[in-house]
This record gives sequence, C-alpha cells and structure tokens, in this order.
Amino acid sequence: MNKVKVEELNIEKFLPYGYYANCINPDAEKIGAEPIEFYRDMLQQDVSNHSKVSFSVCRVEKRDPVIDIIEYHSQTGEGILPLDGDVLIHVAPATPNSVLPLDKFRVFRIPKGTMVVLRPGVWHHAPFTLNQKPANVLIILPERTYANDCTVVELENTDRINIGR
Repeated sequence: MNKVKVEELNIEKFLPYGYYANCINPDAEKIGAEPIEFYRDMLQQDVSNHSKVSFSVCRVEKRDPVIDIIEYHSQTGEGILPLDGDVLIHVAPATPNSVLPLDKFRVFRIPKGTMVVLRPGVWHHAPFTLNQKPANVLIILPERTYANDCTVVELENTDRINIGR
C-alpha cells in the first residue's frame, strides 16, 4: 500500500488544486467596521454555465485513514467547508482521460471554518474526520453534479493509499 503524509494547509502548496480562506477568522479586505464587517469576495468557485449552486452537507465519521475511492468533476469546481471539526482532504492534479495519478496525491488538514475551493478536474473524495466525533462538511456544487458530472473510481487494494501522520 502506498503512503502519504498529512500537510498543513499552505497557499503555495495548495495552489495547484485550488484556493482557500479562513471564514471564521478572515484575513481579507473588508467593508465596514465593528459591529458589522463584511469580508467580500474571499473565494470564487468555477461552476461553468450552471445557473444554480447547491449547498449540501457531507457528514463524515471516523474511518480507517486509507484513500480507497476517488472522484473528479470535469465541468465545475467544488467548495468544501468543514463546519464543526478539522478534516483531512486528499487531492491530486487533474489528468487526461481519467488516468489515475496515484503517485501525486497529497493530504491537507483543513481547519474547521476554512473553506477550500477545488479546481475542476482535481481528484478528491469525501474528507476524513480527525477524531471520534463526526464532522459536518458543507459541500458547494452545481445542482445534481453528483448525478451528471462525477467520475468515481474505487481503487484496487494494491493502489490504495495510507494516510500517515
């Protein structure tokens, strides 16, 4: 089984996969002052020509730290916002013709309240929670992406990737 170590989120390291912003303690341009501060345009998400964006929740419970399933969306980016706990996400760069980039996966710790936006085509799948409690993660995608723009691959045992600390 292959192995990959967890990395702390860093703008330079994460840039090939997308963008992120801390939504709880923003460090961004703002309009207004206390008691009302508006942090505008912190992130953008490519949703191609879709007219509706859907907000879904993915609840992840403790499971073995093994990457055994991966997916990508060709036509849209994906927003991921852990609401109540830190999570780990695994990502690999987009590839042509669904070629599996098994040697290019990276794993990042995403603090709760930090939203990441993945670029279209970036390989990923559901996050991993870091403790025994479930983590609720807001997922932002165009309506019905899971049904019409989602290529999912279940990895063979020999291709699975163990997430190390």
